[in-house]
Amino acid sequence: MRAFLRYFLLSFVLVFPAFANGQFNHDSWDILLKKHVRVIDGGKASQVDYAGMAKDQASLNAYLGDVASVRKQTFDEWTTDEQLAFLINTYNAATVSLVLTEYPELDSIRDIGSLFRSPWSRAFVSLFGEMVTLDNIEHDMIRGWDIYREPRIHFAVNCAAIGCPPLRAEAYVGSKLTQQLDDSTRLFLSDRSRNYFDGKRVYVSKIFDWYADDFEQGWQGIDSLGEFLSNYSAALGLDADQKQALSAGRISIRYLSYDWGLNQTR
Repeated sequence: MRAFLRYFLLSFVLVFPAFANGQFNHDSWDILLKKHVRVIDGGKASQVDYAGMAKDQASLNAYLGDVASVRKQTFDEWTTDEQLAFLINTYNAATVSLVLTEYPELDSIRDIGSLFRSPWSRAFVSLFGEMVTLDNIEHDMIRGWDIYREPRIHFAVNCAAIGCPPLRAEAYVGSKLTQQLDDSTRLFLSDRSRNYFDGKRVYVSKIFDWYADDFEQGWQGIDSLGEFLSNYSAALGLDADQKQALSAGRISIRYLSYDWGLNQTR
């Protein structure tokens, strides 16, 4: 019965219009995520059933086809939250699609690249009337347009690696984007395999090193990584004194190695 209902829902969203009430409809991507993303430890991590995604690739392709149909002029009329949710979902769906081009003959998304071209520099996503790369979406649009200035996107865009913040088992939507980004950030920082305090230093994901500038650009009045992390002190397990010390720069921050293994179900 469950299998029938899932098939029915996937069939329904394939014919459901991409736009509802003037906003982009992410339902087909949402259904795929709920069906094929395995949530671990309350959402602190997740694994993707790529074999299952491959069986539903027609639905994934249809979603990316709907994405490709959006004109930049239409996109510009949306709220910034709707725009950002659209770009995050596009990035994540395209990443899954890219993995499926080589799956199961790969151990890491980096296996798709070469000495001269990374998988993130491959132009294969149709967006706003041109073929773009994953780097274009993340760095040129989300980070580069200077519109969103949202550091928490680093816990939402998913690079298909174990070290990456988990792929959320639901689509991002403009109406609850702030809540979703906050939850994804809190859950990632609560994962002690990737972020922890040992009583002397805070050890965090290499993501905070790679994108340090994004956490120092004044988001919510925050101008340093220590301040950003102290904003999520409960997730890191810090008490009030430790939170204050981290915010003031009196607790040093170290970066952990990054696991590039594929985030597949095992």
